[in-house]
Amino acid sequence: MSGNKLCKGIVIGALVGAAVSMFDDETRERTIAKVKKAKNTVVYYAKNRDELQRLVREKIDTMQKLYEDTKDNVNFIMEKLDEVKEIPGAVQEIIEDTKEAFSSKEESQS
Repeated sequence: MSGNKLCKGIVIGALVGAAVSMFDDETRERTIAKVKKAKNTVVYYAKNRDELQRLVREKIDTMQKLYEDTKDNVNFIMEKLDEVKEIPGAVQEIIEDTKEAFSSKEESQS
């Protein structure tokens, strides 16, 4: 029951806050302009559903391409990280080979 009162209180508080903010001329004018623009957009796309579907498809295609590009970039980075992890072992191996080469050279000169 208290949760119900909380929701009502939040909604009432939001409505009172919105009403108080409308006392400011600039806020009221911008809000009215945005509501009119949103209304016009809804009316336009309600009449031109094909265009809305085309725009939605374009956005979906763009997001899918972004996903694929990101996935490819992550895979590339993971491959490079694996290569970087192998570097210390390779360096250690080179150092060991160099030591052996100098040791065997010194032994052959003795």
